[in-house]
Amino acid sequence: MLTDIIAKDLKVLFCGINPGLKSASDGHHFSGRSNRFWKVLHQAGFTPHQIEPENDFIILELGYGLTTAVARPTTRADELSKEEFRDSIQIFKNKINQFQPQYIAFLGKAAYKAFSGKKQILWGLQEEDFCGSKVWVLPNPSGLNRGFSIDDLITHYSELYLVIANQA
Repeated sequence: MLTDIIAKDLKVLFCGINPGLKSASDGHHFSGRSNRFWKVLHQAGFTPHQIEPENDFIILELGYGLTTAVARPTTRADELSKEEFRDSIQIFKNKINQFQPQYIAFLGKAAYKAFSGKKQILWGLQEEDFCGSKVWVLPNPSGLNRGFSIDDLITHYSELYLVIANQA
């Protein structure tokens, strides 16, 4: 199991779909060699330097947190069933109600589609809140997601960062 890095009233709670096998085995978020999360987060402006996965807890000091929609680790997110998403919704809602982040940034569309019941989702800010938190959908930084270059990811993540930075 991968432990959440979470606290009350975060600026952004980044929500991965589920842990990769490497992240689950070593206990650190986005630790797969090909995962681009930490590089993108830094280059988009969220962090003053690129955080190494073994120091993932540092993200709390910056007002951000990390969680997953589904707890079960897999090699690929498409190995998860609709039932696993359905069974995770209430746990996720309880977490959001307890910690009340300003934004939830879903990394990829799969979890937000399952949790919202929507068929079509655009990237970026969503029209409706989720348990009182604003929702932003970002492309998944997994190395398996080659539909987005590193520059594409940085562009999408930067849009959220600029909104957060302008609110400070």
